[in-house]
Amino acid sequence: MAGLCDTETMRVLHHPTRKSLRLSKVMHALSDPVRLSIVRSLAVRGEQPCGTFGLSVAKSTASHHFRVLREAGVIQMRAEGTQYINSLRREDLDSRFPGLIDAVLGATGPV
Repeated sequence: MAGLCDTETMRVLHHPTRKSLRLSKVMHALSDPVRLSIVRSLAVRGEQPCGTFGLSVAKSTASHHFRVLREAGVIQMRAEGTQYINSLRREDLDSRFPGLIDAVLGATGPV
């Protein structure tokens, strides 16, 4: 079965609206070290395709982590050509939960 970031699964993805973001879902998404590393990379480097994060997990596990982050509203995924491009929804998160991303990333080391 193809993973979320594979070209074979290109589809329209659901992203929660800014107003529907929930702190409990965002905190859950940020509670995993792999997901936190994805967020940190996006905060530092900006937009990135799925395969550029250097994750040391199976493709299916990586797909799961991207899905959790997307469904929580932490990242935006958009199709571009044959891949998905990921971006941090910093503006939406800062609007709903001022300072949260900076606090979480700051607590885990310099950004």
